Amino acid sequence: MKMLFCVFAALFALTAANPCDSDHKSLLLRLNQELLRSTKNQESLPNPSVHIALRLSTQHDLKKESQYLNQLKTKFHEDIQSTLNNGKPVVGRLALYVMALRSSCHDLSSVSLLTGEKSEPLLTHLKKQMELEKEYMAFSHRPLTNFYQYSLGILALCVSGVRVSSHVSHKLTHAALHTHFKHGDSVSVDTLAMAGMALQCLKEAATPVKNKEELDEALTTIKQKIVDSQRADGHLGNEFSTGLAVQALLAMGSNVDECATSMKALWSDARKDSYHNAMAISQILPALQQRSYLHLKNKECLNEDDTLILDDVPVVLTSLPIVRVKVDVEVVKADGASVDYQIDVPSGSSLLESLMLLQQQQANFKFEKEDSLWGPFLSVINGEQARQTDRRYWHVASDGQGLTQGIKDYKIEAAQKITIKNTSY
Repeated sequence: MKMLFCVFAALFALTAANPCDSDHKSLLLRLNQELLRSTKNQESLPNPSVHIALRLSTQHDLKKESQYLNQLKTKFHEDIQSTLNNGKPVVGRLALYVMALRSSCHDLSSVSLLTGEKSEPLLTHLKKQMELEKEYMAFSHRPLTNFYQYSLGILALCVSGVRVSSHVSHKLTHAALHTHFKHGDSVSVDTLAMAGMALQCLKEAATPVKNKEELDEALTTIKQKIVDSQRADGHLGNEFSTGLAVQALLAMGSNVDECATSMKALWSDARKDSYHNAMAISQILPALQQRSYLHLKNKECLNEDDTLILDDVPVVLTSLPIVRVKVDVEVVKADGASVDYQIDVPSGSSLLESLMLLQQQQANFKFEKEDSLWGPFLSVINGEQARQTDRRYWHVASDGQGLTQGIKDYKIEAAQKITIKNTSY
C-alpha cells in the first residue's frame, strides 16, 4: 500500500511540475523544422528574422544556418545597399540585419556599406539612420519610418554593445508616454513590444539617458498597455502580435510561464497549425522557449546543439471536387469614392490569387504589390498609391473585420465581402 502511494505521489508530482507541456516538445520541433524549411525558398529575399529565431532556438542545424547567413550577407546585404543608394528609409531591415549577424556572433566591424564612394561599417550606417529618424521627429513628432522600426534600430544598437545617443532614446521614451502607438484605429501591440524591449535593453546596459525616472515610467506604461491588450482567447493584440508581446513581457521581467493565458493561446494556435508565415513563426518560436531578442546581447556561439534534422514532407495528392465561392470586392479610394466587383474563386484560394483572377477578368481592376519580410502587400490599386512615405496603406477587411494576415496568407474559404480602403495612419 505504501509503495502504491509513493507511485501515485511521484506521478502527481511529475504532472504538477509541468501540467501544460504534454506535446510542447513535438510542437517546438515542428515549428523549428518549418522555419528551417523556409530557408530553402529561393523566390524571396532571405529573412533576417528567420535567422535570428533559428539562432535563438535550443536546437540547430548549424550547417544550414551558416548557409542561410551567407545568403543574408550577399542577397539581403545587396538589397539594403540598393535601398540606401535610392535614398529610401532602411532602418528596420538594417536593424534586423545587424541582429541576425549578432545572433551568429559575426564580427560586425567587418561588414560595411557604401555611401557614394565611401565605405563605412554597418553599425555606423545604423547610427546615422537613427539620427535622420530623430531629426525628422523634431518637426513632425514621428519618425521618418515608424516607431516600430525606430525601436528596432535602438534595440539592434543596444544588443550589439553600441552606445545609443540619449537624444535618440529620449524620443522613444517620450513617445511611449505621450504617443498612442497605433496602426489605423487599433493600438499597435507589435510597436509596444518592440519599444519595450529596446528601452529595457538600454536600462540593463546602464546606457546614459536623459531621465531614468522617465525611462522606468515608460517601461511600466508599455507593460501595462500590453497586458491590457489581452483578448478573451488569451492573445495579446491578435494572434500575430502575441509572440512579440510575450517576448517583451519576458524581457521586462514578467513571469510568463507555459501555463500563462497568453502562452496557452500561442501553443493552441501552434497546435492548430495557424502559423504558416515564416515571419510569424520567427516571432513566436523564441517566446515559446522563454526567450526574447534581448538574449542576443549575451549570445555566445559555443557548444551549440546540432541535432535538428529536416525531415522530408510527404506529398499528399487530393482529388476533391473544386468548390467555388462568391467574393464581393469593394475598393475605396482616398477621396471616399468606391468601386464594387464580384468574382467566383475556388474555395481555399489566397486573397492574392483571388485578386489576380479578378485582374484577369475585369479590365477596370488593376493592382500592384510590393514585397516585405511578411510577404507581399498591396501598393497600387487602379492607379492610386498608398505609400508609407505618405502615411497611407491599403487596409483590407473581410465582412468588416480587418485582416490579421497578409494577402498571400489569408484564404478565402467561404462567400464574403472584401473591402480594400486607402487609409491614413
